[in-house]
Amino acid sequence: MRVLKNLNPERVFYFFEELCAMPHGSGNTAQISEYCYRFAKERGLSCRRDEKGNVIIKKPASKGKEQSPAVILQGHLDMVCEKTEDCKTDMEKEGITLKTDGDFVFADGTTLGGDNGIAVAMIMAILEDDTAAHPDIVALFTTDEETGMFGAEAVDMSDFGSNMLINIDSEEEGVLTVSCAGGARARFCFPVSFEKNTDDAYKIKIEGLKGGHSGVEIDKGGQNANILMGKLLSRLPDIKITTIAGGLKDNAIPAACECIVCGKNPADVAEKFVTDNKIPTDEGLKITVTPSTATECFTREATETIIEFLNTVKNGIMTMSEDIEGLVQTSLNLGILKTEKDSVLASFAVRSSRLSERAELIADLEATAKKLGGEFSADSFYPAWEYKKDSYLRDTMCRVWEGLYKKPAEVSAIHAGLECGLFCEKIEGLDAVSMGPDMFDVHTPRERLSIASTERVYKYLREVLAAL
Repeated sequence: MRVLKNLNPERVFYFFEELCAMPHGSGNTAQISEYCYRFAKERGLSCRRDEKGNVIIKKPASKGKEQSPAVILQGHLDMVCEKTEDCKTDMEKEGITLKTDGDFVFADGTTLGGDNGIAVAMIMAILEDDTAAHPDIVALFTTDEETGMFGAEAVDMSDFGSNMLINIDSEEEGVLTVSCAGGARARFCFPVSFEKNTDDAYKIKIEGLKGGHSGVEIDKGGQNANILMGKLLSRLPDIKITTIAGGLKDNAIPAACECIVCGKNPADVAEKFVTDNKIPTDEGLKITVTPSTATECFTREATETIIEFLNTVKNGIMTMSEDIEGLVQTSLNLGILKTEKDSVLASFAVRSSRLSERAELIADLEATAKKLGGEFSADSFYPAWEYKKDSYLRDTMCRVWEGLYKKPAEVSAIHAGLECGLFCEKIEGLDAVSMGPDMFDVHTPRERLSIASTERVYKYLREVLAAL
């Protein structure tokens, strides 16, 4: 039985539920890519799929719109897969379990994937609807956006025949995004040596933090569980680490971190640490200490290296924009920390709207790794999307929004990364705008999508297409 059967727009939520039934985390999009390809073929639409799994579907203009310039509608197929500790869903093999309370759609114990499944669903509904007025449409569904925009980086746009693009990957109704930060992934690898453990072992668990998107929510005051663990460990004398792990995605602020330590019971120190570090934006901070077992542990030297790294490496907001009030300009997030057989790995999402600041920050991280005897690499570079002074698309979308809802749209820049920067490198003079319905707590199991906003934004998208 369909959970979203009675929601409007009916076909948008139909396709969204279809997409949610398939696993489609980053790097695992073959099934959803095939579904979109078959969707086009079954409806007689021109379609191709490339080696990265990107799907490109073309639909001719509706009657009377044949002379209008073509438009690209774009969303990405992959989602961030996060879940609560007690959730049994295997997101590598299973779809998510949808729920609704009448106002929002959300998932049972997992991320929803509204980012960016709702974009794909809206575009599919437009492609299916022969009553909609629109120019020639090129629908572009990209893969692996969340882990480095690899699909967008690889896609061939030479045959698109359009210099206008509507990206549906924003999360606030009535806000038209026209610029975004560029970014990269920075990775550390610290070799560690082990020795036999003769002390008591304890598991320290930090949890209950807000977490959130490392771009759009980096300025909301939430704490990073991996960094907090480093601060706590620095207060514990004569301990040695056995394992440490926190976070699953570098673009999600980690809400939890676990560490097994050997030495004196850290419970009293942990209790005071909670008192010292519980802040209004993270009132749910909780630390538990339970007995554990460990036959071996890091050497003293290796333990001190990891603790020093967590206490000296940069994290969070580095600079704010001088041009746009309240906009983060440069930041980084330690999203993944994990212990492997003979090393500790750390991965950061680095973001900046200034290429020079991004380069300086990565150089600083590399120097930190060198100082501490670790290996460093940086990859998944993507460009910033620069503001376009003259924009027919932006002007049209602002006019249509005000006509529909009797209030002006907000034109905005964001600190998160969007694929538009890569597309602007592929199509000279590309006129691009990003939009989307209200979504909250994306990249966390609290993610939810507004039903009413989805209906309004879909109506707006149809009106924009008719106006172009």
